[in-house]
This record gives sequence, C-alpha cells and structure tokens, in this order.
Amino acid sequence: MDYVYVWVDGVHFNVRLGDDDRLCVLVMVGVRTDGTKELVAMADGYRESTESWAELLRDAKRRGMRAPVLAVGDGALGFWAAVRDVFPKTRWQRDWVHKVANVLNALPASVQVAAHRSMREIWDAEDRDHAGQALDRFAHDFSKWPKAVSKLTGDREALLAFYHYPAEHWIHLRTSNPIESTFAPVRARTDLTKGPGSREAGLAMCFKLIEAAEGRWRRLNAPELVALVRAGAKFVNGRLVERTEQEDAA
Repeated sequence: MDYVYVWVDGVHFNVRLGDDDRLCVLVMVGVRTDGTKELVAMADGYRESTESWAELLRDAKRRGMRAPVLAVGDGALGFWAAVRDVFPKTRWQRDWVHKVANVLNALPASVQVAAHRSMREIWDAEDRDHAGQALDRFAHDFSKWPKAVSKLTGDREALLAFYHYPAEHWIHLRTSNPIESTFAPVRARTDLTKGPGSREAGLAMCFKLIEAAEGRWRRLNAPELVALVRAGAKFVNGRLVERTEQEDAA
C-alpha cells in the first residue's frame, strides 16, 4: 500500500453504547500516487491515545503500507507520538482549522475577528518566508495573550510544512477536511441511532457509510505531481526545483 499523503483524525459519534463512552473512531485517509483518495484504516480507539494509533499504524505497516511522505492532523492527537515510532521519516502538518479554533479559544472575543484575519495571512501567504513573517506579526500584535501566541509559535514548523510540496496541493494539505467533510453526514446518521448498541455495530455502520462516500471523493489538484513527491522531487515554496535519479529513471 502506497499513500503519499495521509489525513488522520479521531471522530466521536453520539451512538449510545450502553454503559460505555460514546464511540470514537480513528480514521486515516490516504492519497495514492495517482492522486486518488481512499480510506486506509478505521478502528475503534481513543483519540488522544498513542497506543491506539500505534496499533492502527502497525497493522497498516504489516499489511504492506509504506511510510507516508506527509501526515496531516490535529496536534492533540496521540497519533504524532505513534507515527514517530512506526514511520519516523513521515513529516507532520498541523491542521489549520483545528489550530485556528484552539488559538481563538485562548483569546477574548473582542480580538477574535482581528486574530482570525491575521492568521489567514499566514496560511494564505505566497511562500514560506512571507508566512513566517506573518506569523511573527501575529506574535507581536497579540503578545498580550502569550498562551494564544504559543499555540502558533510552538508548532511553527508543522504549521508551515505544506510549503515543501506542490502549490497545487496546498489547499488539500492545510487541513484534514477530507475526513471532516466526509464524516459530517455520518455524524448526522449516527445521531439518529436509537437505543444502546455495541461498538462493533457502531464501527460497522460507520465503515459502510464511509465506503459509500468514498466513491464521491475527487482526486487532488494536479494529480500527476503526487508521484513526483513520492519519488523524492524537491519543491520549494510550491515549485519543483530538483529532480531525483529515481524520477529521471522513471
């Protein structure tokens, strides 16, 4: 199994499971070298648990999965410690949607609109240098709230990792939207479930619904560039600057 990019998230559902906590499904969606997306793995687990994610990753590796080039997800996940152990060469990209929400929650309502606008200047910057400058401006302008600022500055490299890949892919790599958008109707469906059930039944229902949604996923923009990323081609600020021997041989 060869997935160049993966998105990961732990998704909670309001399925009643007797005395158990509500169902949490660990999800990994990947992009093949032809730019198509597909469900890689899904398992019952705990969102913040490193061991839950490590078990999912180890199982994928046993089934032949190569190390992804880039993984995209929320910084609160136990996934990051797990992927460091199972696929240590995989680069990290923090999900901007989750990050923005976390930063805004640490700010007073009176400055949240201005803060959101300032953060947009970071992820919408034309290149990494300008993004870094925008991040520094945010840190200066909102220095009165160090907790909010540290949520950005502490994840600086992981927030800007997408600049190392094709510009056509940036819109896909800044967030874990493929999971968020896909599971919105699944959440709606599980919210309607009546009565207690088992985790196995809840997981099976989620799998069937995602399997149906999978056919509607579209390929990445510029899908031909995904294979170049896997081949090790170097991109700087979204532009191809170096071809590898492996790519030339192809």
